[in-house]
Amino acid sequence: MKRFIETLKNIYKIEDLRFRIGTTLFFLLIYRLGSFVSLPGIDPAQLGNLQSQTSDGLLGLINMFSGGAFAQASIFALGIMPYISASIVIQLLGIFVPYFQRLQKEGESGRRKINQIIRYLTVLILIPQASAYLTNLHFQLPTSAFGVSGMMMFNIPSIIILTAGSMFVLWLGERITDKGIGNGISLIIMIGIIARLPQAIVQEFASRINQAGGGLVMFLVEFVILFIVVMLSILLVQGTRRIPVQYAKRIVGNKQYGGVRQYIPLKVNAAGVMPIIFAQAIMMVPITIVGVANSENLRGVAAALSNITGFWYNFIQFLLVVVFTYFYTAITVNPTQMAEDMKKNGGFIPGVKPGKRTVEFLDAVMSRITLPGSIFLGVVTILPAFAMMIGINQSFAYFYGGTSLLILVGVVLDTLQQIESHLLMRHYDGLMKSGRIKGRPGIM
Repeated sequence: MKRFIETLKNIYKIEDLRFRIGTTLFFLLIYRLGSFVSLPGIDPAQLGNLQSQTSDGLLGLINMFSGGAFAQASIFALGIMPYISASIVIQLLGIFVPYFQRLQKEGESGRRKINQIIRYLTVLILIPQASAYLTNLHFQLPTSAFGVSGMMMFNIPSIIILTAGSMFVLWLGERITDKGIGNGISLIIMIGIIARLPQAIVQEFASRINQAGGGLVMFLVEFVILFIVVMLSILLVQGTRRIPVQYAKRIVGNKQYGGVRQYIPLKVNAAGVMPIIFAQAIMMVPITIVGVANSENLRGVAAALSNITGFWYNFIQFLLVVVFTYFYTAITVNPTQMAEDMKKNGGFIPGVKPGKRTVEFLDAVMSRITLPGSIFLGVVTILPAFAMMIGINQSFAYFYGGTSLLILVGVVLDTLQQIESHLLMRHYDGLMKSGRIKGRPGIM
């Protein structure tokens, strides 16, 4: 505890770090306050049906990412997810479209152009999403919940407000990245997830305290299990296979360059949380088709795929996560590009010939480490179902695995790593007594 207090004092002594942390907290506070501002013309007291609809499923996931703003019919209801979707689309286009491939190789100027394209695409995604969200509001809420007569008189201004609200959230995220500490987009997603944690803990505590025969002991056991799951998730996020790379010596004038050994860190979970997001989206497709078809024969399929504690739901989702982990790793980690970069800089892997052999070696290593990583990621995905099976409240069970847990772990590690780098630059001790925090990049 004494060391922790000393670290806080060191953080306060660094003016730049103190300013960045304060700026980050200020922007996050603005985001949280805006999440409770409902759309003009809606009575917040009549949102009961919408909140029950977003208690689980894909809408529950979206509501979690928005920090409850989706269920509050807030001006930030659509949150940052349209930007995430646009980023994924542009990332996938960068594999197949030569124009985006050229932009990725142009350095900082190319990155700025790609970010601008992502913003335009975000607006294009937001407009239909806002329309669909408002249509759902009219379907779920009673007529008395709307203070504006006429659907068009309400929808047109609301679409503009929802679009502007999401773009403002994006602006907040970019300001946090520039002026604050950590990745702003990731922090906004994380703060939305954490906002639901206190309520989930209170609900779980209330349900356990009313149980006879050691309910409080079971509550403590749940936290021990959660701690173990978090530790295992940290191992998944931090796990890397270091490939040694030797650089040839070069003599330029009177100076010697190269001749040192470095390492390529290949992550066990290079795909991050994307496979889980893809799998959960795919799981909603058959349910949507069944709802549109309105066929009695298919209702059994919809029931099986809607039961988040059922065998088929978790089995199919586990397989999808494993498949998407391999797919996303294949499109984000390019052994050919890595081998070319090494060759240009005079580097080689000891015992492996440059060129084709290096590509084959890197591809084989990635395939081997991705298998246990994908299986572990699949297990983490279905852990909330096992938590619910042993009687844990559904809202609290979501923190035992899945997207929420991996985002929390990844963003916290990244933010702590940046704080530690500021401390070490000023010759202060880091956050850990021994070793250093090996951070990971943010979500985006």
